[in-house]
Amino acid sequence: MNDQSKPPTSQGTHGQRLVAEALHTHPDALRRLHPGGSAEDELAKLVVRAARQLDNLQGELVDRCTWAATDLTRVAAGTMTANALGVLQNSATQIDILAARRADAIAHLKSVLAAYHTATTASSPQRPAPQPAPASTAARRTR
Repeated sequence: MNDQSKPPTSQGTHGQRLVAEALHTHPDALRRLHPGGSAEDELAKLVVRAARQLDNLQGELVDRCTWAATDLTRVAAGTMTANALGVLQNSATQIDILAARRADAIAHLKSVLAAYHTATTASSPQRPAPQPAPASTAARRTR
């Protein structure tokens, strides 16, 4: 069944969603996982900042697209005339710029997530390698 009446996902959670998918936790919870001032805490701050930046850009892009769609709908309905000064062209340029900035923000967040994952995986306590059993005394006997 195709239900097109469902609202789209929240416009401001793209960064939060990427963090949750990669790390299985909400970005705000990351900072509580590490001691303040540690390298892991600093990386967690970078992850949170990158996720928020992506969410802000996503919100700006959605707002700009919605504004342009509203204007285009009015022009198509004949309730507004297309501006000869290129308002729609200017809007398209702004949308292109925001889309490029969002793509950069996604790439940046993914690289910060990879760094965080590497750092936190490497800093987690690892089990010592098993030691070989001592050689038996029978093998040491010589005749």
